[in-house]
Amino acid sequence: MNTRTRVLTGTALAVALGAGTFGAVSASAAQPETFPAVAAKKDGRPNEKNFTTTTHLTVDAATRAAQAALEAAQKENQKVTVAVVDRNGNTIVTLRGDGAGPQSYESAQRKAYTAVSWNAPTSVLAGRLAQAPNLKDIPGTLFLGGGTPVQANGAPVAGIGVAGAPSGDLDEKYAKAGADSLDK
Repeated sequence: MNTRTRVLTGTALAVALGAGTFGAVSASAAQPETFPAVAAKKDGRPNEKNFTTTTHLTVDAATRAAQAALEAAQKENQKVTVAVVDRNGNTIVTLRGDGAGPQSYESAQRKAYTAVSWNAPTSVLAGRLAQAPNLKDIPGTLFLGGGTPVQANGAPVAGIGVAGAPSGDLDEKYAKAGADSLDK
């Protein structure tokens, strides 16, 4: 390629990039669309009948609960993973203890999700499988002992799941220790 061809090609490329950038800047410089206002009272505050207020576990509280559950397991020489999820089943924190098995990470999250979804310990929910075996087919759930809900005013706000101990009863004992630490 000779020098003239390279210069023309470079110039054409620069013009094309410049035009694209100009178009992008021009598109974003347009007047913003106006959207309907949120239903508000005359004083400008939102109409409360259109909104709900929910309680959420803070990251700090979730971390303390997970740490308490992990420490309870460590006192009994158990290698576990602890997961804490919010009311919507989203993971807030997960702590994988030293030596915990690879399967324990996902199992702990699924137990926490199951506990908060039904607002009941997973050991209780596991017993319901006899009457409704299709419950186990719900994505993201795990009906084994080891999950416990965290409640505020009787409503579920989080779930704590523990996995890795030799039994679901032990896992659930540690999850409950995590939930109980929130009352202190």
